[in-house]
Amino acid sequence: MIRLLALMAALSLTPAAISGPDDFTYGPVFSEYGRVADVPDAEVLPEGTVMRVAFDVTDAADPGEINRRFDSAARFINMHARAGLEPMDVEVAIVIHGSAVGDVTNADWYGERHDGAENANAELVRQLIDLGGVRFIVCGQSATFQDVSGEDLLPGVEMALSAMTAHALLQQDGYTLNPF
Repeated sequence: MIRLLALMAALSLTPAAISGPDDFTYGPVFSEYGRVADVPDAEVLPEGTVMRVAFDVTDAADPGEINRRFDSAARFINMHARAGLEPMDVEVAIVIHGSAVGDVTNADWYGERHDGAENANAELVRQLIDLGGVRFIVCGQSATFQDVSGEDLLPGVEMALSAMTAHALLQQDGYTLNPF
């Protein structure tokens, strides 16, 4: 019975209601990162909206891959730019700890620990920082544990005492934690 109901529901969908991966495209801010879908029926964001959102990143990407959470930050910016917000009205802080610390290290540190591989995240990190309003903040405790110094970080990446400290300060500054 449940299968029959599911089949009937699926058959009742019009082609316009069926969507998929092809509905996700890049832009308008990032042309190679952060694919999003247009949602014509979504609520209109109130005039003067400013988003201040922190992303918590603990897991490293596989060598040669983009960190999914970094791409999510680009997606967040693209999505809200399409919804009418100016990029400077979307402030993002990416707090990095655990194994993800390696994803914001320079070519020497990264390559030394990944059989000479290039850090696939370096270009996305650069573009996010260059946009303005995006901060990458590394947990100093995780960095110390992994033998990462400030000199090993990509340009513009900040070092905090800890991820806990960074999140506490960001919350005091009006940032909300993005759970995705």
